Amino acid sequence: MSAHRWAVGTGAVVVLVATGTWAMRPGSVDTRLWDEIRPVVEARLAADSRGSGYGGDVPALHARWFCRAEALDLAERGDEVRAGVDTLCLEYGVRDGGLVECGGGHGPQVVRLERDPHGGFRVVSREAPPDGAGNAEWTHARFGFFARAALDDTMPSDELESAARAHFGLPADTPVTDC
Repeated sequence: MSAHRWAVGTGAVVVLVATGTWAMRPGSVDTRLWDEIRPVVEARLAADSRGSGYGGDVPALHARWFCRAEALDLAERGDEVRAGVDTLCLEYGVRDGGLVECGGGHGPQVVRLERDPHGGFRVVSREAPPDGAGNAEWTHARFGFFARAALDDTMPSDELESAARAHFGLPADTPVTDC
């Protein structure tokens, strides 16, 4: 077989693999729907985190949880939505005029919501993977290949830090230290 045929055959295989990968990519997230449910999801994450960090045990810190969620996949059926999300929640407080980070957690979750009679959404359930053993199996069972690949171990905390500074009335350049 000539080198030309090998090149054509190899090129054809590359095109087929690229086409298959493109066709199997995750569906794009409905940004309209995500913009509608994101505040509800993040508020629920923050509410469920209350009392679980060090700051909650030290009233003088005035600690509060701030959460961020990024959609990995969304499925809407009628008035119900299943949101596979990557989440980051951090607990911030104030000590001596400075911002302190007192606790946090990061990982995938599945949040189920339903539309309320007024057109908004409410969270009806939230699932998180177990710590340690079983975590990978849980994630594999609930997220597709591309959604799992999109999980970001280094989700930036800049937005949360800015929100915490604003909440506590601190200057934008206030450094964050450990609690």
